Amino acid sequence: MSTENEGNAVPPAPSAPPVPMASPTASPQGPAPAGNAPTAPLPPVPQEAPAAPTASAAPEHGPAPDGSWPPPPPVTPAYGDGGAGGPGTGWGASYQQPAPKPRGGRGGLVAAVLVAALVAGGLGGGLGYTLAKDQDDRGSTTVSASDSATQVKRAPGTIANVAAKALPSTVTIEAESDNGEGGTGTGFVFDTQGHIVTNNHVVADAVDGGKLSATFPNGKKYDAEVVGHAQGYDVAVIKLKNAPSDLKPLALGDSDKVAVGDETIAIGAPFGLSNTVTTGIISAKNRPVASSDGSSASKASYMSALQTDASINPGNSGGPLLDASGAVIGINSAIQSSGSGGFGTGQSGSIGLGFAIPINQAKYVAQQLIKTGKPVYAKIGASVSLEDSTDGAQITDQGTGGSAAVEAGGPADRAGLKPGDVITKLDDHVIDSGPTLIGEIWTHKPGDKVTITYKRGGQEHTVELTLGSREGDN
Repeated sequence: MSTENEGNAVPPAPSAPPVPMASPTASPQGPAPAGNAPTAPLPPVPQEAPAAPTASAAPEHGPAPDGSWPPPPPVTPAYGDGGAGGPGTGWGASYQQPAPKPRGGRGGLVAAVLVAALVAGGLGGGLGYTLAKDQDDRGSTTVSASDSATQVKRAPGTIANVAAKALPSTVTIEAESDNGEGGTGTGFVFDTQGHIVTNNHVVADAVDGGKLSATFPNGKKYDAEVVGHAQGYDVAVIKLKNAPSDLKPLALGDSDKVAVGDETIAIGAPFGLSNTVTTGIISAKNRPVASSDGSSASKASYMSALQTDASINPGNSGGPLLDASGAVIGINSAIQSSGSGGFGTGQSGSIGLGFAIPINQAKYVAQQLIKTGKPVYAKIGASVSLEDSTDGAQITDQGTGGSAAVEAGGPADRAGLKPGDVITKLDDHVIDSGPTLIGEIWTHKPGDKVTITYKRGGQEHTVELTLGSREGDN
């Protein structure tokens, strides 16, 4: 399964998780009309009868990390096809190449929208002229709007009502590096001090001397700065400069209580189209996802994700996934991509498989970033293989850079785990691969006690250990 870091791509379960969403693009739907011809001819002007004309129909167109950091980049083949090529095969296809930035493809999209608007305007003008001419021939007629129109009232639980309340607390984020490269994503108000929560990959371009801004649906735009970012979790916090005093943080739900089938509402800026609302349901929980921005230097992010069929596309990254009451239950981060396509590049958009970081995990990470500026990760202190597997997470013979595979005095060492052991469960969660184990470990906090089930020499063993901690991404 390939996942695109929404602003990328995701791999498949059960043997492997999906990967994040970058900025894919969708291919044009068909050839544009030749020359300056309209999509439909103007209707003829009636000579006698004043009946409204009808326009003729338009012609048909035709080796290994652990719960420790940093996990080495996935081996090739790695996690799915990253959203550009054909469908992935579990943890057996290479990462997606860097996804084109939304603003690169937005020119074509804006042009298409403008063309559509102009054509509609032309048809409207033609019809208006024809009707006016007929009326002038027969005498003038005045038509007034009805005074009896009633205002539509919507119940509090409707999607429209939930969206109306949540939209003012979402922002479209533009990040630009010092060399001018950048992209667009989404974020939401976390507190009244001006902190905005989003994805790490949304703001990565602006981390070292770049530019960052956040625009609200009312058009007000604010410069912002990165407070902290967690590459492994794919969570970041930015802060508005000269933040307004009337910020309304979105209510946070409880992602542990989410059930498959629950309604979901996603808000974001797909392909740069700000303030877009889409709906769906929770399709699955605890979906193992490994994501990357596709660059050769990128490191993977891991999550035990909420899966939704709400339409999510590049630009939705960092936006809130809401429940039916309007509470945030996740941060939209990745999509499954089945092939190429999309506004002139090789990445696809939504096929109904989106992945969000559970808000319980994201809240903890955001609070740590606001407090210290650095992420804190839970760990077992053992390196595990990231190779394609369906049997479990095997502790490697050697750790990253020639270090010991099992950290001396660490949680795994104290629990008696050794190189070659294959971890098959963490508490009640089945572990089918190294990335799945990492994602599950990172749903916990340092100090949590977990039960590890593992196999050694064909025999199954169970042991309890207390998770350790590591600060920072490096």
